[in-house]
Amino acid sequence: MTIFQYALKRSFSNKTNMLFLMLAPVVCIFLPAAEYWPLLPFGYQYFGILILFVSMRLTSIILEDRTRGVVKRLAVAPITHFQYLSQNLLAYFIIMVIQSFVVVYGGLIYGQELYQPFLLFGLFLSFSLMALAFALAWISFFRSKETSFLIFISMISLFALLGGLLIPIEMMPDVLARLAVIFPTYWLMEGLNWIVIGEDLSDFLLVNGMLILYAVIFLILGSIRRIQ
Repeated sequence: MTIFQYALKRSFSNKTNMLFLMLAPVVCIFLPAAEYWPLLPFGYQYFGILILFVSMRLTSIILEDRTRGVVKRLAVAPITHFQYLSQNLLAYFIIMVIQSFVVVYGGLIYGQELYQPFLLFGLFLSFSLMALAFALAWISFFRSKETSFLIFISMISLFALLGGLLIPIEMMPDVLARLAVIFPTYWLMEGLNWIVIGEDLSDFLLVNGMLILYAVIFLILGSIRRIQ
């Protein structure tokens, strides 16, 4: 069994993971739309929050391996640290791709008005890549899976609030509205709004470019080999 296959198997072995990976995305499909805000049904901005939770649940398996000394044993195993990390991340990303596909195209089947579903799917993929990279960087600073996850929950709430996923940026004080651009969730919300009312494709490309830039930065930070 390859590392990729083993990572997929481990991801679904936990009952709590099963809830996040299979049931929660389906629930997002059925959440109703509001009259004025947000422009897409509630489930599609809440799915962004779910992506952050899922990324942490998945990458915590890597943290668990590190606490058990698995990463140290890679030094004498016929596999490189890069292979171990890349195959794990690829498995997690495939799971998140499937989730995004289910939410977007399942929503279409259900009858949600999604305007440009193909671009919406692409936006969720960019955000998923960023979320996975951020979670990888996050766990590199912790030795306890429980501690990292509990603090990460608070971070998700902060990101969702200040990034505009929970309340419109326009309702925030000027200082917070200007600071919002530093949060990846701000760019997700900008992308969701563009899906509905955007005209210039370059704006949408900028949103995805920013998310990918965040992903690259976090991947570099999180892929540093920490075996101590």
